[in-house]
Amino acid sequence: MASALKGRLKRFEQRFERVLWRLRLVAILPVIMSLVSTVVAFVLGTLEIGKALAAFGKVDQLDKEFVAELLGAIVSGIDLYLIGIALLIFGYGVYELLISPIEAAREHDQGGGGLLDIRSLDQLKEKLVKVLVVALIVSAFKAMLTLPIKDGPSLAFFCLSVLLLALSGYLVTANGNRTVP
Repeated sequence: MASALKGRLKRFEQRFERVLWRLRLVAILPVIMSLVSTVVAFVLGTLEIGKALAAFGKVDQLDKEFVAELLGAIVSGIDLYLIGIALLIFGYGVYELLISPIEAAREHDQGGGGLLDIRSLDQLKEKLVKVLVVALIVSAFKAMLTLPIKDGPSLAFFCLSVLLLALSGYLVTANGNRTVP
């Protein structure tokens, strides 16, 4: 009697674990949405840069304000590309971690270490943080292009912003260059 009960509990546990294992496939939804969002971000970035280049082609005379606006539009496009890259890394990482390793990526792997070489949740987090920090640096750079510097305090804030951007860039790259004894 006790062995029959143990056998039923074991079968129930095995069925439950199979259902639980298949439930991980629900993660395909954020993968698909992030990949679609990647394409949208790339298209929007391309349109933004295209509009800037079209405006440049129509200009008769270059002045400081126009150049700042033109650079701002180009930097906005680059920022959209970086957001698209972050979405691509997220989708790829979720797929690799929860659904299945992508064999095509492993075939062409030349030693690994690329942005899409994600084998753990910590690697995914680290790569996303790096790309997002670069996107924030680019956004801050765009804001700094049009920042009016009229007096000493505004110059001090501008210099502080440059220092913080340089520090954040250093911290992002310094983390990857640490050697573990």
